[in-house]
Amino acid sequence: MNIKGAIFDMDGTLVDSLSFWEYFYKTVGIKYGKGADFCPEESVERIIRTSTFKQGMELMYKACGIGNSAEELENDAFTICADFYKEIVTMKDGVTEFLEYCLEKGIKMCVASATQKDLLSIVVERFGLDRYFSAIISCGDIGKSKEHPDVFLAALEHLGTPIEDTYVFEDSVVAVETAVRAGFGTVGIYDKYGFDHDRINSLATEYIGPGETMMKLVKGTV
Repeated sequence: MNIKGAIFDMDGTLVDSLSFWEYFYKTVGIKYGKGADFCPEESVERIIRTSTFKQGMELMYKACGIGNSAEELENDAFTICADFYKEIVTMKDGVTEFLEYCLEKGIKMCVASATQKDLLSIVVERFGLDRYFSAIISCGDIGKSKEHPDVFLAALEHLGTPIEDTYVFEDSVVAVETAVRAGFGTVGIYDKYGFDHDRINSLATEYIGPGETMMKLVKGTV
């Protein structure tokens, strides 16, 4: 495993934030009379999690009949997420140590996330992540979700590293599938709030499973 470039997802990969969705669904469920146990059906939720807020809230509004408009839901999502990032989210175990290792080894790093850039900036500032990443790229900048390779290809172009030596770090099966099809090496990340762990494990070049951290890779040939 020879890494020259690393493209990291943010939520569920670098930060322990996927519990946000439970928090968000409960909050809007109560606000719009759907109850505290509101949650979209799994097929819808899978798409929401890998889409931009705009795309995801348009889908949730149409599929779940919640809220007064997709725009209102998008505003709700932004406000709730900003507060979540400022007050609740934490770094995942071993991430800072691994980023330090990559920095010392001269591995080029950037972030490619479905989350809006101004929200990502909250996390970057709070945890001082700007020292590691030369760019923060959002699907919102590209206009396509991670069902398409565009955000990863934009990150690759920025890094300027060979695709065969550039790895995408992801907790989403959709994103891992996309990155594999595009020709990247991949590091699959287990997250207890995620889906399809076995599928991610089977697809990814390397897999960080339950109880493991990215520092597992340091013992290999990174």
